[in-house]
Amino acid sequence: MRIQEISAEELAELFHHYHHALREDFDGSHESQGESWNELPQEEKSRAVAAARLTLLEIAATRKESDRRYFAKPGEAEWGC
Repeated sequence: MRIQEISAEELAELFHHYHHALREDFDGSHESQGESWNELPQEEKSRAVAAARLTLLEIAATRKESDRRYFAKPGEAEWGC
């Protein structure tokens, strides 16, 4: 799956799910308030989606930058024979 195929909404919802699923492992918390993505206030959902969107943009930019460092564009490669 390419980074462009992942929506910010999907990433935010999955992150929220796993964050709460792992909480008990790390701090022993059993809180049930606000566990479900659908129960979150709209403002908190919007903030999570915005953070996910910025994350995806940064990952995509980093990948493009690293691709440019290691691969020449077609016709620009130096062939040492």
